[in-house]
Amino acid sequence: MHWLELTVKVHPDAVESVSELMSRYSSEGVVIEEPIELIEDGQAYRVREGEPVTVHAYVPMDGTEEEARQRISEGLWHFASIGAHFVGNLETKSVNEEDWANAWKEHFHVTQIGKRIIIRPSWREYTPKDEEVVITLDPGMAFGTGLHPTTRLCLEQVEQHTRPGMHVLDVGTGSGILALAAAKLGAEHVYAIDNSSVAVESATENAALNGQSERIEVVLGTLDEETAQRMAGQYDLVLANIIAHIIGSIAPQLAQVLAPDGLLIASGIIEARRQDAEAPLLEAGLELVEQRMIEDWMVLVLRKRRS
Repeated sequence: MHWLELTVKVHPDAVESVSELMSRYSSEGVVIEEPIELIEDGQAYRVREGEPVTVHAYVPMDGTEEEARQRISEGLWHFASIGAHFVGNLETKSVNEEDWANAWKEHFHVTQIGKRIIIRPSWREYTPKDEEVVITLDPGMAFGTGLHPTTRLCLEQVEQHTRPGMHVLDVGTGSGILALAAAKLGAEHVYAIDNSSVAVESATENAALNGQSERIEVVLGTLDEETAQRMAGQYDLVLANIIAHIIGSIAPQLAQVLAPDGLLIASGIIEARRQDAEAPLLEAGLELVEQRMIEDWMVLVLRKRRS
């Protein structure tokens, strides 16, 4: 089997839109390659803020790849014609099965987020220092490597707000990185939910890889009204690293599952779309207690008021 690799460089603020476009035609998801500078003899890295981000997608060469390439190319042209953010030219190349299976690994390195959290790709070695919490991650093709500003913002807040014994809900868990952080920081139980079978498989494997299968329960599904009613008031901490309008659309459910004085960490929010998420959350009975930004991305921390 051969695969067609489709690659485009884009402005950081266009990553979300371009990734969503490309994932429509790639059943295996996309790989987001941040511009990085290796440090500590290549064992760690820092992100070069503001520089173009590279997005890769892979489609099987089974006779449908040309249509997928054309559709993606047309979509990128429309993004570029709007002119809001830089979108480069689409590049393609053929890769064989073995190269495809390992191509994305070269983009992931050991990194520190917050004061204590270390993200270690499963194929790289790292010796932890005192107090560090090491998450061994095999992201596969699911989003959530710790590189994107929204994930970094969430991890910092998870580190700050997780307490031993907490019950945590992770909505849109992706690779399971936030669920893993909460579990390793002392949460008693984490219920991780995602509507993607690829993400559920990745998160389940990563929970096992970190010895957290007993604490983390990964489920295929959505936080709909029926699910929220069943889980009403059960969670001390809820994590939602999705996108603004989706957060806004499930704001009542996010509020419903929180225990009194429980916290919601909401991210995936670009500044221009803040009100799409924040206004419905406030209307649902939550109050804003903290906010942070990296570039144009933000995380909101909200508390459920007691009745």
